[in-house]
Formats: sequence, C-alpha cells, structure tokens
Amino acid sequence: MKRLCILGSTGSIGTQTLEVVRNFPNELSVVSLTCGGNVELLARQIKEFHPKVVSVGTDEKRKTLLSLLSLDEKVEILVGDDGNIACATMAEVNCVVAAMVGMRGLPSVVKAIEAGKDIALANKETLVSGGSVVMPLVEKKQVRLLPVDSEHSAIWQCLWGQPEGSLSRILLTASGGPFRGYSREMLEKVTLEEALNHPTWKMGGKITIDSASMMNKGLEIIEASWLFHLPVEKIQVVVHPQSIIHSMIELSDGSVLGQMGFPNMMMPIQVALFYPERTERICETFSPFSEKSCNLTFEPCDREVFRLVDLAYHAGTVGGTLPVAMNAANEEIVAGFLAGKVSFTQIEKTVMQVMETHEKEGLIRNPSLDEIFEVDAWARRAVSDRMKHI
Repeated sequence: MKRLCILGSTGSIGTQTLEVVRNFPNELSVVSLTCGGNVELLARQIKEFHPKVVSVGTDEKRKTLLSLLSLDEKVEILVGDDGNIACATMAEVNCVVAAMVGMRGLPSVVKAIEAGKDIALANKETLVSGGSVVMPLVEKKQVRLLPVDSEHSAIWQCLWGQPEGSLSRILLTASGGPFRGYSREMLEKVTLEEALNHPTWKMGGKITIDSASMMNKGLEIIEASWLFHLPVEKIQVVVHPQSIIHSMIELSDGSVLGQMGFPNMMMPIQVALFYPERTERICETFSPFSEKSCNLTFEPCDREVFRLVDLAYHAGTVGGTLPVAMNAANEEIVAGFLAGKVSFTQIEKTVMQVMETHEKEGLIRNPSLDEIFEVDAWARRAVSDRMKHI
C-alpha cells in the first residue's frame, strides 16, 4: 500500500493525484494533505479521503476549515510551513507528492527526504533552486525521486533498462504555448487573458504564464540536468505543438526513443506512484489515427523571441545561486503580472536585471540551504522594489 502525503492537494497536480487515488483505492491511501488557501475544496477532500492530518496556510484559514467540517471528521489541522513539514514527515507516509507551486515546496521536500520518504516530484523549483542540496541528500538517504512532470516522466521512462552512461542528449518537447509564432513586437501587446489560454494543457495560473513566456521550459532544462546528470548544453528544446510526444532521448549509438500519449497529467502521476510496476490504464486510449495525433510536427524554439530560455541555459551553466535568483525573480514578477501590475514583457526584463545584478554582486558557488533561502528572499525583494517604479 502506498501511503501518501500530497503537498498542494487543491492545485492542478494535487487534484489529479487524488483522481488516481480514486481509481486505485486498494493500492493507494491518503495520510495527509496540505493547501494554501482553498479550504473549501480541502474540506471536500477531507470528507472523501479521510486524511489523519492536514495543513493550511494561516490560522484564519484553519478557522474557516473547522467551520466547514462536521464533528465526526477526526482530522488534525496544522498551519504554515511547520504544518507542511509535519504532514510530509509523518511516520505512516511512505511517499510524498510534491505538488506545491514554487520555492515554498522546498523545505517540506528536504525534510521528507531526511525522513526517508520517496518523493513524487511535480515541483520544478525544488531542483532548479535546491538541486545542489536535494540531489546529494537523495543519494545519502537512498530514497526514490520519481519525476511527475510529463516531460521528465517521459525521459525517465525512456531510460528504463538503458545501460548506465548511454544517455547522450535529451530532446525536451514544448507545446510552444499560446504565443508560438509571435514576434517581439506582438508580445508587447498580449493580455493576461491571452497568456492564460494555453492551447493543450490545463494548469494553474503560475505555470500557465511560465508556459506562455517559455520560462517553464527553462526551468525544466535545469530540472532535467539535475535529474539525469546531463549538462544543460546536452538538453535541446523542441517545439512540438500537438503535445503528443512528451520528450525524447538520444543514446550513445544514435538511437532516439520517445514516450507518447494524449496530454493528461494523470498518466505520469500514475507511473510515478506505482513505479516500478505498471497498472491498468485509467486515461484515454491512444490512437495514432486520431485527429490530435496523426500529423505531428517539430520546430526549433525561437530563442530570439522567448529569451527566458537562454537565461535559463545561462543560469544552468553558471550554477551556484544564479538559478535561485532567476527562479525567485520569475515567481515574483509573474505574481505581479497575474495581479495586473506589470506587462507580459516585463517578466523577461525583470528576471534578466535581477540575474545580472546577482551574478555580478552576490553569486555563491556552493550554497547551503540557508544561503539558498537568503538569495531567494533577496531576489524577491529586488523584484518588489523594481515593481514600485514600473
């Protein structure tokens, strides 16, 4: 029995993980859940899945959640980062689904690894910012780090059974987002509504904007570098608008392998939760003759238009705390865009400015976890200060 803690149970990945649990009640159980603010949905999840412990963002949210639950719901309600960590390190839990958005998921993941829990990782920022700490800890504790992102799951599955050291290149696919084919001038005029209209995937607001700006692919480049022990220059972005092939690998003899299927995040979640076993299908049966899959195309990423991709390659090459500054700046400025405070193109400009400042004045080559959090906080303050003058 896989006994789960789901960090971020009310988000896109969290709710789809619970859908997988619904389909396999005899193999999967829920021990603990966490959420930031959507306590109305969390209350419904508690009533259905009966976790022992949950954690919410604030004391006020805790009071609201209590008001939504009946007296016979025997669940302990914790608060904040300490509550998230407590949920992730419970003795009964043997797998933590890291589905929280952004850097806030890193402390819980680190503590869960220290407690010997396997991690089903859907949180890119954990490795983008904390890879230099997380990966050695995974090795030391001998836990499994199970990729949930569709692209990284595809790479991982293609590598099953391959000889060690045979991976020579990763072909990381991208849909291209809603602005594929746009010019720099066209990006100046895009609206929030247009940026949130992803052509193939249904995701939360932050990751949808990252997909529109192509920063999501930049984050995935760095994540893939950590997961598969490959330098970023060996990871090539391939725009594949149909999102049928979820990524490919090239092996040392020139063989190219890919993993394909209709876009559905429940598939990589299911693969991660049941590894190394294969279970019965719960997603739509794939057909190569479907209108969605019968004409597959590939094109290079336009890095002149989507310059955040090159910034990510640079951050991944330099390493140290530069990816931390990049990620934190992006999180903060994307929040500003979602709140209507800045334009779409201001995302790239701000991330670039913060990265340049950090590389010149504050780069740390081999950071501790505390230093990672300090740089993260510095970058967020830097963006907040810049937004006051935009």
